[in-house]
Amino acid sequence: MNHPTSAISFENLSFKSDKLSILNKINGLFYKEKITTLVGPSGAGKSTLLKMCNGLLSPTSGEIFIDNQPIDLIEPTILRKKVGIVLQNAPILQGTVFENIALPLTLQQKKLTEKQAIFYLEVVGLDQSLLYREAEALSGGQKQKISIARSLVNKPEILLLDEITSALDPTSANEIEQLILRINHESSVTIIWITHNIEQAKRIGDYTWIMMKGQLLESGESHILSTSKNIDVQQFVKGIQKR
Repeated sequence: MNHPTSAISFENLSFKSDKLSILNKINGLFYKEKITTLVGPSGAGKSTLLKMCNGLLSPTSGEIFIDNQPIDLIEPTILRKKVGIVLQNAPILQGTVFENIALPLTLQQKKLTEKQAIFYLEVVGLDQSLLYREAEALSGGQKQKISIARSLVNKPEILLLDEITSALDPTSANEIEQLILRINHESSVTIIWITHNIEQAKRIGDYTWIMMKGQLLESGESHILSTSKNIDVQQFVKGIQKR
């Protein structure tokens, strides 16, 4: 199936773990150069779906296509460069900020220059004075920015984000939102963002997927979170907003 506007597409994608069905026949696509937000209750399969998009997990059945190419035909190291991932509790290495940002190249036996490292710090809105600070000493918001900077070193075309602002205060979360919007607009990076925050999903997303019990319940432009006729979607959105 050829979708010229598709960054990632799924055909009958299913995943089972210990005979438990985590994802069940997912069909759909994430649009190239757009921001798609993923929402749904815990256990809906969102993180599992995200990990499949850069090969951290493999489907039990069905297919994933990256730029219309079957994912299993893409060499893993090329796939990980093309599709970056930033997790909620991004692992920060012991060592300096520079060492953390340089990690993707260090793993490839390549070197990141100080000038390049400063460039990536500036991209994520951090001052170059932090470059040789101990990364562990930084605030939560700064650490999250470092993990985003690190993911940009491979110049990914697609960036997968899993609840990256959920542990941050509102000011830090807003800074990360603005950063991701800027990366999307200035570098045309496709963004797939799991969030439990409905208002954030509406604010950030061009498109939204609503997932429940391993299924894609509904997808479309992000206003569907306010306009959906699906009773389950309406109840989910209301339940979240009441909290």
